[in-house]
Amino acid sequence: MRTFLLFGAVACLILGTGFLQSWNSALLILNMGLVSAVMALGVNLQWGLAGLFNVGVMGFVALGGLAVVLISMPPVGAAWAAGGGQILLGLVLGAATIVGAVLVWARTLGRVRGWATAAVLLVGLIIYRMVLDPAVDAVESVDPALAGYLGGLGLPVLLAWPVGGLLAAGAAWIIGKTALGLRSDYLAIATLGIAEIVIAILKNEDWMARGVKNVIGLPRPVPYEVDLQNDPAFVERAAGFGLDATTASTLYVKLEYGMLFAVVLITLLVLAQLALKSPWGRMMRAIRDNETAARAMGKDVTARHLQVFILGSAICGIAGAMMTTLDGQLTPGSYQPLRYTFLIWVMVIVGGSGNNLGAVLGGFLIWFLWVQVEPMGQLLMSVITAGLVDGSWLKDHLLDSVQHMRLLTMGLILLLVLRLNPRGLLPEK
Repeated sequence: MRTFLLFGAVACLILGTGFLQSWNSALLILNMGLVSAVMALGVNLQWGLAGLFNVGVMGFVALGGLAVVLISMPPVGAAWAAGGGQILLGLVLGAATIVGAVLVWARTLGRVRGWATAAVLLVGLIIYRMVLDPAVDAVESVDPALAGYLGGLGLPVLLAWPVGGLLAAGAAWIIGKTALGLRSDYLAIATLGIAEIVIAILKNEDWMARGVKNVIGLPRPVPYEVDLQNDPAFVERAAGFGLDATTASTLYVKLEYGMLFAVVLITLLVLAQLALKSPWGRMMRAIRDNETAARAMGKDVTARHLQVFILGSAICGIAGAMMTTLDGQLTPGSYQPLRYTFLIWVMVIVGGSGNNLGAVLGGFLIWFLWVQVEPMGQLLMSVITAGLVDGSWLKDHLLDSVQHMRLLTMGLILLLVLRLNPRGLLPEK
């Protein structure tokens, strides 16, 4: 009953936004709430099920966004002719260098091991840069104002969502093989640093996704508003509901996005619930609660941690691809840890870590508050300062402080939940 009441309360908040503000705002909150719920589900799988403190969510979300560009954008023929093949060769050489260094390290002993590994890495790095750098310069010089990158495969954008999950899962495998042996606090530091490295690569490697120049005009899985507005049948149906074509087209597009996102969320939620109640899920919780006892029972704790780390990161990658598709652009400069890591953690903690429905609830609730707190704070400060003289330092200071209401509110909510209900709104059963 508590679950239904809490989800009903969140639904009422979104419906209230539609009635009191606009249905466009309500649907936008709903769509981003669905995406946030998917992200929270991925983090909850790692933390709530296995106790892995992953603070690199932002990096996996960004990789999901990159997948949308690589899959859906058309290839830039001139860029490929200028140096696309050479870039691929350089990447293969870089991967071969890493593999070679690992093999040398594994098959040599003593002092020779370190020197031999360093020699392989040094020679490989020199060859890698000699091959890659000229090709990158050639690609980035091809119409840099509009292109300057290789483009994508020109495939349907919906294919980018599972590919985003696979890309994030691949990165998680690499990270997990090196970092999962660390203690929880060091794991958090490592994942946060690796996420920043991912963002730095996206910002600086223009040949991949135009860097900070952004990729705009990404293909969409839903119709464009202007096409709907030029469709006489759609205009007639909109008039039947008492709506003008412009408003009806924006609502229709947001509803279609919402249905697609809801299908993804429900599918992932069902799979997560099945995993939670399976023998594998019970084993993961046993490892989380007492890792030493699980090892004594013969469980491969490191392998199980790697599994759940990859699965949770893949879900975050899918969410990142969904969000980039909704935005219609990839903007590497907009990825900030506050928004794409710590806010997701607040969703999981407030909703209830270890409970998949709690993570989904937290995703909707915290995103709603994140969007609405600032305008509500603006209204509150306007009422408080109504009696003050215009231009007074106190009034100006209070009105300028409205932009910090989001951070204040998130911190206050987190403190209240941890103090009054540390297991979250929907605790783990």
